[in-house]
Amino acid sequence: MRSSTRLNALLWTLQVLLGLFFGLASGAPKLILSIEQLSLPLPLPHAFVVAIGVAEVLGALGLILPGLTRLQPWLTPLAAACLVLLTICASVYQVLGQQPGNAVFALVIGALAGVVAYARWRVAPLGDQRLAAAAAAA
Repeated sequence: MRSSTRLNALLWTLQVLLGLFFGLASGAPKLILSIEQLSLPLPLPHAFVVAIGVAEVLGALGLILPGLTRLQPWLTPLAAACLVLLTICASVYQVLGQQPGNAVFALVIGALAGVVAYARWRVAPLGDQRLAAAAAAA
């Protein structure tokens, strides 16, 4: 039981850190700053950049809110999986913009989101009653 509590704590930590990254560091600037203020290696239409920002902020909320509210917990692995797809697209964009370091960073962030997606889907789902019982016992 102790290992499932540790796993749950680790996943929550990862979810919060990814949520902060996607919500504040990556998504919010795309929504707040003008297209000229963003450092884009290749030009993109403003509406597309805003759509990416909205997707990142919604993904960040999806990583955290379903678990906190205990409403629709299946949204967390879905949000994480969608963020994996978004980071794959971001890494391709960075490679095309000749920024391989940023592409690797995007892939690492995507891999972490993939860990959350898999773990919250198969290993330690948020709606799992065993985890709730283990947390209550600890």
